[in-house]
Amino acid sequence: MDTILRAAAIYAALLVVLRIGGKRTLGQTTTFDFVMLLIIAETTQQALLGDDFSVTNALLLIATIVGLDIAFSLMKRRWPKLDRLVEGVPMVIVENGKPLLDRMEKARVDEEDVLAAARESQGLKHMDQIEYAVLERSGGISVVPKRN
Repeated sequence: MDTILRAAAIYAALLVVLRIGGKRTLGQTTTFDFVMLLIIAETTQQALLGDDFSVTNALLLIATIVGLDIAFSLMKRRWPKLDRLVEGVPMVIVENGKPLLDRMEKARVDEEDVLAAARESQGLKHMDQIEYAVLERSGGISVVPKRN
């Protein structure tokens, strides 16, 4: 039972920490972000396993975490408010070529992030070529170019 409680506690803690971290935390992973992810994984492993490194304990942990994730996804489908709370909603961060600085600051996105997404997805070079830029739930930035 201790194993199941550990798994549930770690699952809940990671959910809260990653939600507080914001969309951009996982949206664009840098080398430092990757190292941080490895450190978190190692710390999580130690917290989950404690002194019990048995295969049975590992399988029980995996089953508990996957089961919690499935249950949570079903709860999010049933209660849309929970889904919006956990996953967030898409946010317009550029409108008619004008950066919405308050929203960008809240999301920890700068103009270079938007321009990089515009170059990658649409081949655009300047902010005034963008009709809308949207920070998606996944952390990516979608760009809609202005029509000529």
